[in-house]
Amino acid sequence: MADDATHSAADATAHASGPGMPQLDVATFPHQIFWLVVALVVIFLFLNRVALPRISAVLAERAGTITNDIAAAEDLKRQAAAAEAAYDKALADARAEAQEIIAATRAEIQADLDEATARADARIAAKATESEGRIAKIRAGAMQSVEEVARDTAAEIVTALGTASADPSAVASAVAAQMKG
Repeated sequence: MADDATHSAADATAHASGPGMPQLDVATFPHQIFWLVVALVVIFLFLNRVALPRISAVLAERAGTITNDIAAAEDLKRQAAAAEAAYDKALADARAEAQEIIAATRAEIQADLDEATARADARIAAKATESEGRIAKIRAGAMQSVEEVARDTAAEIVTALGTASADPSAVASAVAAQMKG
């Protein structure tokens, strides 16, 4: 009982000394535990019935959106690959067509060049034939002139030597024999 009296005296001193921290007052522990359990049950029920279903709905909606976005991205990726393949095909076709145009243009230019070369060769051949004819005439004229000069010179030499007068037919036959080779 002495203990009870000491406790009562301590309680009376604690009440008399002023307010302390009520959370640490052992006499209020059962009430505090009761309200703690009530608060936790209310919070649990609120989270379980209101907040968690909303959060679950938002998460499910986000998962659906992500799934749809991934599917759309895959579809766009396939479309991009198809567009790239079509572009590559169009580019290859354009290059092939360009090569065909280049080949046709080269063939046309080569045909024009061959035709122009043939015309130029024909004109050159005609001019060469004409020139050869003129050269032949000039050569024939020159040979005739050389023959005449040779006859005249031979006749003058024979006359200058003073032996006798030169026979024109003998001088002509001697010059002709020398000219033939």
